[in-house]
Amino acid sequence: MNQELRRIIDQISRDKGIDKANLILTLEEAIRSAAKRKHGLNDNFEVNYNDDTGEIDVYHFKEVVETVTDPQVQISLVEARKLDPDSSVGEELGVKLEAADFGRIAAQSAKQVIIQRMKDAERDIIFDEYKDRVGEIVNGIIQRIDKGNIILNLGRAEALLPTSEQIPRESYYHRGERLRALIIDAKLLSRGPQIVVSRTHPDFLLALFEAEVPEISEGIVKIVSVAREAGSRAKIAVTTSDSDIDPVGACVGLRGSRVQSVVQELKGEKIDIVPYSNDIVNFVASALAPAGVIRVVVDEDAQALEVVVPDEQLSLAIGRKGQNVRLASRLVGWRIDVKSESKYQRALKDGYQSLLRLPGVGEVTADQLFEAGYSSARDLLEVEPAQLAMVEGVGEAKAERIWEAAKAYVENLAREDAEEAAREALAKDFFKSARNRGEAKDDEPAASTPGAPPGSSFDEPVEPLGEGSEETA
Repeated sequence: MNQELRRIIDQISRDKGIDKANLILTLEEAIRSAAKRKHGLNDNFEVNYNDDTGEIDVYHFKEVVETVTDPQVQISLVEARKLDPDSSVGEELGVKLEAADFGRIAAQSAKQVIIQRMKDAERDIIFDEYKDRVGEIVNGIIQRIDKGNIILNLGRAEALLPTSEQIPRESYYHRGERLRALIIDAKLLSRGPQIVVSRTHPDFLLALFEAEVPEISEGIVKIVSVAREAGSRAKIAVTTSDSDIDPVGACVGLRGSRVQSVVQELKGEKIDIVPYSNDIVNFVASALAPAGVIRVVVDEDAQALEVVVPDEQLSLAIGRKGQNVRLASRLVGWRIDVKSESKYQRALKDGYQSLLRLPGVGEVTADQLFEAGYSSARDLLEVEPAQLAMVEGVGEAKAERIWEAAKAYVENLAREDAEEAAREALAKDFFKSARNRGEAKDDEPAASTPGAPPGSSFDEPVEPLGEGSEETA
């Protein structure tokens, strides 16, 4: 019997992964709880488990007295000397109890304590295991679906795949189906550990490539950035420090085998693999592929790029509903403004003409300012006159005059724009008011004319319009 208890403890410790010492402490606490339930709610019990013999020793400590007034905490000197001849009044004597004497209710209480402590220990073990696995891919089996949220069975634990983390239009609603997902969070709740997984997170795409491409897992090829719209399209930028390896080719694989494995896992999501470059111009040109890039204007202060593409490739560069340029912007980390070549040339021409309209600026000065990067009168106001003076052929005095002229020109344009907008708003209000008056007039009942047949009516005469007026109704 004693060896049987020892065997059970070893087996539970091994199967559940619970530390044996913690399991023994739980067992001792359960026995102590049972003893208190049987013999009184005092805390003068001592429980010890002997791992060598597999026995549990339970002692009930009582004070040795001459006359017993409370049998729960006292023992007479006569009874004490039967157990220990050296006992004396005032000492505490441990009276050994038999665990079998605790009764059915006490035993049931001990069982509940053991079960609860085992659940708590197992919960902590599962949480400790998964909290360090955030960012890893796990395989689970769909156990049930609750209000659109999918519960995955991971073996020892359950994972939650919320609706927000599911790929749109992806149908995996069959119970028993195997599913891969990325662990994004692990929480310890009162009901147990909650593991949250995702199939839409950009790191899920990264982890899939790491599993499929040995060069990535070995650190030879590195994924620098990922941009993804789950279920539709994604872009990844890759690089390598080994000049003998093509990072894009390594991710694509022989005849596209590696990237196709990832695409199949994502149920057909399109993936663009582009080479990373430290040169932002080359990087954005690759990110906007398959559209070709003619020119890139870089604004480092605003972290913005103006990209010029051929007219016939403008829609290709922007993509459906702006998806291509949006993903490229996320991949690069800069704001991207795509323009067609004709529109860009037109803007350059208008900007150059605005320079020529400034008093004291001829073609030579306009060319010098244009070559220095000031392509319009508005661009001149973005710097101080002292900086304009650094342009070849422009001195301090001339720079001051040009800057003041540009300021007056831009202010005049802004005033004209405001006046035009005010005129348009006034005209809009006028026509709207006239239309409302006409509708109200149509709703009025016609006036009856004396002598007319019953039920007949005539329109009221309309006052003639003044000279130069127009009908607006």
